[in-house]
Amino acid sequence: MAFLKIENVRICGLSACVPKQIEENSMFPFFDNEALQNFVATTGIERKRKVVADVCTSDLCVAAAEKLMSDLDWQREDVSFLIFVSQTADYILPATSLLIQNRLGLSNDCYTLDISLGCSGWVYGMSVISSLLSTCKKGKGLLLMGDTLTKSCSVTDKSTYPLFGDAGTAAAFTYAENVAPLLFSFNSDGSGYKAIIINDGGYRNQASPSSFEPIKRENGVENNNLQLILDGMDVFAFGIKRVPESVNKLIEEFQLTKNQIDFFVFHQANLFMNEQIRKKLKLPPEKTPYSLKNFGNTSSASIPLTMVTELKNNLKSKSLSLIACGFGVGLSWGSVYFKTEKITCSELIEI
Repeated sequence: MAFLKIENVRICGLSACVPKQIEENSMFPFFDNEALQNFVATTGIERKRKVVADVCTSDLCVAAAEKLMSDLDWQREDVSFLIFVSQTADYILPATSLLIQNRLGLSNDCYTLDISLGCSGWVYGMSVISSLLSTCKKGKGLLLMGDTLTKSCSVTDKSTYPLFGDAGTAAAFTYAENVAPLLFSFNSDGSGYKAIIINDGGYRNQASPSSFEPIKRENGVENNNLQLILDGMDVFAFGIKRVPESVNKLIEEFQLTKNQIDFFVFHQANLFMNEQIRKKLKLPPEKTPYSLKNFGNTSSASIPLTMVTELKNNLKSKSLSLIACGFGVGLSWGSVYFKTEKITCSELIEI
């Protein structure tokens, strides 16, 4: 387990953007009434947001960043760092962060970087942008993240299509002395890469005519090799074991206590898994907010989206201590302890 302590960086704002289009899980033909009730009870997901065909993750993130910079009254030339975390980039190349830098009108002196991570992306992205600001000892940075996984899910796959929603988020960071440090723990296990995967379309297995052929993997699960494949049992076993370990190790390493934490914000995997994690950590329900009901699993966007939609009033009016944990595709997971001091929290944007 890798631990980091990063000083002199403050998070000063959050925003989130979701598509206007709402899809109710009751609409899907592979759910009868009983199956729908069981799905909602297990996952907690009643509906999600879905992009239209010509909208990408970058579009959601740009809208979130524009709103946040406006609310913070940031000047574009003052943004020194732009990090984009996603596994649904605009192109194989060039990097999407470069396109966003141009669209936002940021300076040519701005450092840009793409990070290909999913569910753990919020924590990893925070470590990268805060490390850059701490090392530079000045400046402002934007951390943009999200995914449009509905484009990768088969409508004939009940294990993925009703689960994943689309979202993009923005977080603003500044160099600031004499603020509480950000504390991190990280882990990875590449042996579990097949648990969440799109088999074809990259350079290991390039797309071919056979990539488009539908494969019935089990009852109610039919997709092709260019679409997302999820091994739910493996992911569940991974999550309920590794997430409590990660949070407890972070607390132990940096001599924290659970009582001093106002909220624990976990990646929104599904309600049953997250509740098992909460119970293992012996956390009260009021300290673990969920956005699953209305947005589903939004990959790397799920932690900041949950903060914007469920904790906005607390974030704007109070000083908070938080622990966040992201976990999933890779397999990759990480936890972070951080404090907020009455930060800007923009209204949810819909495009």
